[in-house]
Amino acid sequence: MPKMKTNKAAARRFKITGTGKILRKQSGTRHINEWMSATVKRTLRGWAPVSKDVRKHVLANFPYRKYLR
Repeated sequence: MPKMKTNKAAARRFKITGTGKILRKQSGTRHINEWMSATVKRTLRGWAPVSKDVRKHVLANFPYRKYLR
């Protein structure tokens, strides 16, 4: 039986931490940022946790994940 493949699009968009949390990048930071205050841009920086209803769908793309089996 061949190996299952990780979905590479999902691998670029999500991170699974050592404790099992799934993180995603914040949305709304690509363009048209001139009107945003610096505070809003700062809060959108970095990673945010994935909501619980999406979690199952994201994990389906990672067959060899270490946690949350």
